[in-house]
Amino acid sequence: MASRMMWQPGRDRIEASNMTAFMQAATDRWGTNFSDYAGLHAWSVNEPEKFWTTIWDFCDVIGEPGGRVVADREKMPGARFFPDGRANFAENLLRRRDDTPAILFRSEDKVRGEMSWRELHDSVSRLAVAFRAEGLTAGDRVAAYMPNVPETVIAMLAAASIGCVFTSASPDFGVQGVLDRFGQVAPRVLIAADAYHYNGKVQPCLDKLPGIVAGMPSLERVLIVTYVERSPDISAIPRAMLLDEYMAPHEPGEIEFTRVGFNDPLYILYSSGTTGAPKCIVHGVGPAILTHGKEHRLHSDVKPGGRVFWFTTCGWMMWNWVVGALAAEATIVLYDGSPFYPDGNALFDYADDARITLFGISAKFIDACSKAGLKPRETHDLSSVSSISSTGSVLVPEGFDYIYEDVKADVHLSSMSGGTDLLGCFVGTNPLAPVYRGELQAPCLGMKMDVFDDAGEPVVGEKGELVCTRSFPSMPLGFWGDDSGEKYFNAYYADYPDVWRHGDWVQWTETGGMVFFGRSDATLNAGGVRIGTAEIYRQVEQLDEIQEAIVVGQDWDNDTRVVLFVVLKDGRGLTEGLERKIRTAIRAGASPRHVPARIAAVPDIPRTKSGKIVELAVRDVVHGQPVKNLEALANPEALDHFRDRPELAA
Repeated sequence: MASRMMWQPGRDRIEASNMTAFMQAATDRWGTNFSDYAGLHAWSVNEPEKFWTTIWDFCDVIGEPGGRVVADREKMPGARFFPDGRANFAENLLRRRDDTPAILFRSEDKVRGEMSWRELHDSVSRLAVAFRAEGLTAGDRVAAYMPNVPETVIAMLAAASIGCVFTSASPDFGVQGVLDRFGQVAPRVLIAADAYHYNGKVQPCLDKLPGIVAGMPSLERVLIVTYVERSPDISAIPRAMLLDEYMAPHEPGEIEFTRVGFNDPLYILYSSGTTGAPKCIVHGVGPAILTHGKEHRLHSDVKPGGRVFWFTTCGWMMWNWVVGALAAEATIVLYDGSPFYPDGNALFDYADDARITLFGISAKFIDACSKAGLKPRETHDLSSVSSISSTGSVLVPEGFDYIYEDVKADVHLSSMSGGTDLLGCFVGTNPLAPVYRGELQAPCLGMKMDVFDDAGEPVVGEKGELVCTRSFPSMPLGFWGDDSGEKYFNAYYADYPDVWRHGDWVQWTETGGMVFFGRSDATLNAGGVRIGTAEIYRQVEQLDEIQEAIVVGQDWDNDTRVVLFVVLKDGRGLTEGLERKIRTAIRAGASPRHVPARIAAVPDIPRTKSGKIVELAVRDVVHGQPVKNLEALANPEALDHFRDRPELAA
């Protein structure tokens, strides 16, 4: 079936884009001549030295590039970009010091805040001096157990200005979930809020801190942000003091930016941890600058004064991604709370009030708004929004329909895919090209993407493994504590020599875009045919009776059979008639092989803290195997609904 075009940029938009300006800059410098994005992309992966040098200059990277652009470029892992370079991450984000807004903030209880570039600079300068007085130096770890508020950004920038390594987790983690993460990296300083907002309630944090501090003997200082309470009682928390009091002795001033090695560590992020202890993924200073500069300025067309929002917690890499937009001199827009409180209009209200230009959400949010019957196109202005971006899971074709029919017709809808593993995107936005229904537009610049079949051979027009066949700057520096590098190697490179296997089940399209069918480790191998779970979700979640679904493969009779669990709307029951309707929809919309052998109703589906459903954990429960890390789940009690189901015993 031919791809259906949903939107295309006008000539004026294309000519005014940063991507067009970058193409001209590359032509002026290197004598290249690109007729389209495909030519630019080919050049970016075939001439990495020229491409990344041009990125450095175009994004005005502050630092010293050194003599080499890339060393050991064929090694994966092992390649290093600008290996002799030096830079400071915070220096690249704090370019401005004026009275225009750097940060806009709102919590779901309608508390609003605005921080100018001058105020942000001053706050960072004060905290950085306090950190130095504490004895923090380059390489020390600073951890944040924080909601998505301005103080979290200030803490990161202050730590980064010294060359410290910053790591964060959202405050909905329990004590063990925090220790599973921060406990591995031994931070010297912990910053935590007294509470956070979610779904109309104040959720306290202080009661968890004594247990967290007791489990991390490395901690020398605990700083409490008075977010909800004015004078919280912190007497039970060892080595704790209020952040305001900690900064009080220090006046605003110039920031002493410590430039470190371009590939020295900046961030430690964590895998979901649903199959064991979370992996501590270390990302470098320079790679973050280059990757986010490329993705913000070129792919997302972020310009000075733009307003960049993503609904995220501080435990998801999209928080790091959004904060990085400060380097493009954009205003970052933060939100703390539920996206559906008091109702589904909350984020669309915010988009209008804050004049957001890049509106970032998840595929699940889009689906939930569609099912709720929301029509922001009729109730909101949204004239400031030029781009709507989606990630976190597969955005199904019906999600594209919903955005263009019920949210905004003239908008660049971008479905992106990448992850914590690379602190950015492999496939996503192309501001020069049309948007096609159900497709991610193009491989990102500098990323040599391919699709491999089971034999490790490239295929076009067939489903296969998403791989990256050439090195790129934001390959992790490694996993913290993995001194031999064995865990890091096995995570991405063990299947194909010098190739990154990402773990997504995908297919190229005739437009040069890509369709995603789900995680390859969750694909179903029924009757010897690999089936992407997203292909089933797309059919099931269109039905009016279904709120959500999760599908797994159950080992049965020397084969694998497809088992579908559904959450029903409005207390409805799973009748024989509804089961027939589900199977008919799947057979007609996908294929007979996709039809589940068993269907069962559940009241809830387990998901990670960032909202992703956990197919592998459900599969383990179905097979009577333990789930290794319940702390990684937002609602671990939901797993009980999948145990010992009589429907699966025959």
